[in-house]
Amino acid sequence: MKDSATINRGAPKIQAQMPLSEPVQSSQPKVQLLTIAEDDAGQRIDNFLLRICKGVPKSHVYRVLRSGEVRVNKGRIDQLYRLVEGDVVRIPPIRMAESPVQTVPKLEFPILFEDNYLLIINKPAGVAVHGGSGVSYGVIEQLRASRPDAKFLELVHRLDRETSGILLLAKKRTALTHLHEQMRDGVTDKRYLTLVSGDWKNVRQHVKLPLHKYTTAEGERRVRVQADGMASHTIFSLKKKYPEFALLEAELKTGRTHQIRVHLSASGFPIAGDDKYGDFSLNRALLKPTDRRGAFKRMFLHAHQISFIHPDSGKLMTVNAALPKECDDFLRTLNSV
Repeated sequence: MKDSATINRGAPKIQAQMPLSEPVQSSQPKVQLLTIAEDDAGQRIDNFLLRICKGVPKSHVYRVLRSGEVRVNKGRIDQLYRLVEGDVVRIPPIRMAESPVQTVPKLEFPILFEDNYLLIINKPAGVAVHGGSGVSYGVIEQLRASRPDAKFLELVHRLDRETSGILLLAKKRTALTHLHEQMRDGVTDKRYLTLVSGDWKNVRQHVKLPLHKYTTAEGERRVRVQADGMASHTIFSLKKKYPEFALLEAELKTGRTHQIRVHLSASGFPIAGDDKYGDFSLNRALLKPTDRRGAFKRMFLHAHQISFIHPDSGKLMTVNAALPKECDDFLRTLNSV
């Protein structure tokens, strides 16, 4: 049996680390010779080129690949070739798009665990994990900006912007691949704490509702229960009952987008403060305190525990993150049943 280690640390500050250096941009593009390091080994050549050739259309990258102008160790390769540590890649002159320099703030995050393979932080609510969809930058960009010497730093998984809690990042490609395999095989165990509105009855309840992703007319990503959707399974355990709410632990058996939020909303128990799938009149009411409870101004969903096999040591790890103060304070204003 594998050893077990349980971690529940304080919040030392992140010091400093940035992504792989990008090709130097100039008015006259030149041939580049890049030697593949350990962290880039295992990638397909097409994915490698798409990542480093910023601003170059995908069609152009594949055209250059098909032409044979990209060489590895002086030989021709196809787009499916997987890079090996020590390979020397010849990249022909490609004009990169000039992009405005953007200043990314070096935000500090509480560290729950860190070694040469992993960085595990406690993400606050309201912070996106990456840029995109109207967000200029997120956790990953800020961490790379604060760690300019980091050769590799990638998100292992994602959390919704308004969800707080445990977020795993890999510091080596081998660690990223290993953890993705664990998640795909159902080895990891992710648990969330959430507060729902309504009279929850069961101590333990399985919810199996297929989920379908779609985009609204405004371009917003949403999820709904739909018969031909992806199979989805969440187990909810009752932690504490209140007159109008219930504190639940959600155990993910599948990892679909917005899974916990949609499973609860479809079951008639919306999450307090959920602005996409929740009870909007309740959310408005929660903004102001009453004689029966305090005010609450975020979504009550927190990734509080994850268990996985360490990608290097092979030991079982369990990492915990306590409820944020605003969530804990709100619970203290409620009278338990």
